[in-house]
Parts: sequence; structure tokens; C-alpha cells
Amino acid sequence: MGIFQSIKGAVMKQAMKSQMKGLPPEQQARILAAMNKDPQFFEDLGKQIDRKVKEGKGKVEASMQVMRENQDKLRKLMM
Repeated sequence: MGIFQSIKGAVMKQAMKSQMKGLPPEQQARILAAMNKDPQFFEDLGKQIDRKVKEGKGKVEASMQVMRENQDKLRKLMM
């Protein structure tokens, strides 16, 4: 892994931690572990959500739709 990927991963991890402040620590750890397993998948999720928001959906609605569309892979990563 190059230096750019390391920095990008660290920035992404910090951004996720700030978004998960209200979650219990064990749930935060599970999510971060899943992100470490397949960071590209989570980056793609973010892009899909952004695309749906630009299409006019609310952020929560877009997030829920993308998560439902990808729920099988999310479940596998969260195990």
C-alpha cells in the first residue's frame, strides 16, 4: 500500500468515527473492521449515496436505499 492510500485510509477512518459518535463502541469497532476488509466497497457506497443526493433524494433516504441495495455484501463484511 502506498503512502497516498495510507493517508486516504486514515482520513476516511477519522471521518467515519466522527459520523458514528452516537453508536456504542463495539458497533463502531465492527463498522471500522468491515471498512478495513474492503475500503473500496465503502468508497463506492459513498459515491452511490452522493449520486442519489444529486438526483434529488435526501441524504438519509439515499443512504437507506444504497444500504438496502448492498445489504448482502454489508452483512458478509460485518461478520
